Amino acid sequence: MDAGQPDSFHGRVIAVRGTVVDVRFDAQVPPLEAALHCEVEDTRRVTAIIHSHLGGGEVRAICLDSARGLRRGAPVFSDGAPLRVPVGPELLGRVIDLRGEPLDAGPSLQGLRRTSIHRPPPGPSQQRQGGEFYATGIKAIDLFSPLVHGGRAAVFGGAGVGKTLVLTEFIRNAVEHLRGVAVFAGIGERSREGLELWEEMKRRGVLERTAMVFGQMKEPPGARFLVGLAALAVAEDFRDEQGRDVLFVVDNLYRHVQAGMEVSGLLGRMPSRAGYQPTLAADLAALEERITATRRGDMLSLQAIYVPADDYSDPAITHAFWHMDSVLVLSRDIAAAGYYPAVDPLASSSKALDPGVVGQRHYDVAEEARRVLGRYEELRDIISMLGIEELAPEDRTLVGRARRLRNFLTQPFHVTEVFTGQPGRSVPVADTVAGVEALLSGRGDALPEEHLFMIGTLEEARTHG
Repeated sequence: MDAGQPDSFHGRVIAVRGTVVDVRFDAQVPPLEAALHCEVEDTRRVTAIIHSHLGGGEVRAICLDSARGLRRGAPVFSDGAPLRVPVGPELLGRVIDLRGEPLDAGPSLQGLRRTSIHRPPPGPSQQRQGGEFYATGIKAIDLFSPLVHGGRAAVFGGAGVGKTLVLTEFIRNAVEHLRGVAVFAGIGERSREGLELWEEMKRRGVLERTAMVFGQMKEPPGARFLVGLAALAVAEDFRDEQGRDVLFVVDNLYRHVQAGMEVSGLLGRMPSRAGYQPTLAADLAALEERITATRRGDMLSLQAIYVPADDYSDPAITHAFWHMDSVLVLSRDIAAAGYYPAVDPLASSSKALDPGVVGQRHYDVAEEARRVLGRYEELRDIISMLGIEELAPEDRTLVGRARRLRNFLTQPFHVTEVFTGQPGRSVPVADTVAGVEALLSGRGDALPEEHLFMIGTLEEARTHG
């Protein structure tokens, strides 16, 4: 609650069930989504968000803090406003939580302008069509899943296949050349992951252009469910009020879904398919539909999405797919073979892989690369059983090119330099397309396969040794 804000609503806690509280108000009842402030014996305040009106002056709310110490009869105050997060350029270089409290031991952010975390998506007249190609410097993304300004992109993958590494490298490459600002939403982040990202941004000298909003794994599900909306409110303010271009990064969207599932269970809702909340589609749409470019500023989003048990038919994954313009799928088999980033080019896709966006040459090269890699997958069982010598000559040639291409699409990342000792590479799109085109046409057939592994441009392989 902002200092000096009058309290229009007064009530008492009448029930506490985990992080769900029921409150009876003396007279008027605050509206849905209003923030409540419950007094605890040790002078600590617990913030809760109204979910439903029960009748008779009673409301049910979800706590954003631990309810430990909260008891029946505790006084409750509210100004009737929804939860608000501080916004503005003062957040650049800072790490905050859902309520705008610093997590970086920096100065307080009290007194800053605040905005509600809930707001409708921009209307059709306010939205601006994207379409301009956005280069990431990561070969596999730029070739098979190109991003566009104003678009939503996702990195799908199971546990341990490198989603966060791809996201961190993307942030590093993007922020170095970014005309605007970056906003990072850490949903259900482990404390270690958040610290590593913060230190990496600081080490790269790009923290001063980045605002970070974290809802850590240890926090109640209500806080984890809303932290994505809070970070998005910060990003929207940069876009709409300050006219800045915004890079909005989310890690991990699946934890947003998990938190919503936990909140739904606490409220006693009957689950739907696979145990998910019945409002799964609406919960995702409430976040995703706000991520768009407007006439005031650009917004590009990249989101990591965990795939439970590597099951891409999972309802949460299929619902998330619907909202994305570019999809990058990371494969466990490819990661196990040691190819990083572990991009599956046959499963990845993008609406931007169109001659009108990336150009005819880029489109043709990407499609031919997919054809060659797809044919190689078909031949792998035959090779493992009978040996490559049993293949027709043209298939043996294709296999050699596919292997060289697969090696060439690996890439050392800047963010892993401290672990591998190998300098990172950021590759221009033109060099990526030219290199793949040369390998597909046979101009790289004389190059040893190992010389193409973990390099940047094809020229590095030609000058190897």
